[in-house]
Amino acid sequence: MGQRYAHVSLDERCEIYRLHADGKSQRAIGRLMGRSASTIGRELKRNALPRAGYKPAMAERMAWARKRRLPKIERLSPLKTHILDALAMEQSPEQIAGRLKLEGSEHTVSAETIYAWIYGPHGRRRKLHRLLPQAKSRRGRRARKGRRDPPIPDRMPIHMRPTKAHLRAEPGHWEADLVHFRKQRACLLTCIERRSRLLLTAPLPDKTARTTAEALAGLLNRAPKRARKTVTLDNGGEFYDHKSLPVRAFFCDPHSPWQRGSIENANGVLRRSLPRHIRLIKFSDQDIEDITWTYNTTPRKCLGFLTPIEAFAKSIGVALVI
Repeated sequence: MGQRYAHVSLDERCEIYRLHADGKSQRAIGRLMGRSASTIGRELKRNALPRAGYKPAMAERMAWARKRRLPKIERLSPLKTHILDALAMEQSPEQIAGRLKLEGSEHTVSAETIYAWIYGPHGRRRKLHRLLPQAKSRRGRRARKGRRDPPIPDRMPIHMRPTKAHLRAEPGHWEADLVHFRKQRACLLTCIERRSRLLLTAPLPDKTARTTAEALAGLLNRAPKRARKTVTLDNGGEFYDHKSLPVRAFFCDPHSPWQRGSIENANGVLRRSLPRHIRLIKFSDQDIEDITWTYNTTPRKCLGFLTPIEAFAKSIGVALVI
């Protein structure tokens, strides 16, 4: 279990005042009170008066006033508007905070501050959690469901994949998967470049091996030749015809989706616009392209808050056409 924290009480503030007046160091005070030295230092710094210094009663009032104060995001209307707009554009709190810092914005916040605001009273009233990638009403992990392990002929395990692919050291190594929808044969083929996180998509009328292989080959052939080296797949029967692909295919271990973390993450983001219950045939090719374009023009923390398009163009040094 993680460490538990508690606010400093009035009795503790009186003890801090007494020990500090006796000339004890912050580390010594913390050791005697069972508190971190940084907690003592923060208390003395935040709740001290400019001239009178640290007084327990005044420190208690200052801490209470700070607790009653509105969150930073609520106090700054431009910042609040920017965050709401970015959430509506399917950006995560980490992406929003990172981009603000990268652009040198006048007002910056951490991702944790944005999460605290979303899950706090102000965000819950507006149901802002619905704008997050997973749209969960509470923070935490969900339990995983059962898995299957269909046979794939001549499958090459992921452990034989080139080291540069594993380390994302060069462009041209891809991951692919299918996004399924409830009570329908249609599905969405997704393919992501591991280094830049550039995403390519193609709607499929069914998930047969031949249909999937032809569509995946078409997506891979859209990339420049120097950006076509390998593709990593799961063990689904839809990838039975992997030998017909224009690049070498490698397969992750059974029941190990985290070995293709990039595509799993991308599929989770796409679910915000394409939830499982929708009818995929009601979305035109242009609709799918627009959703993909939004993904590829959204800044990513793992890319130093560049967008996938910017990162891909930088890695291969050519103009990009999607």
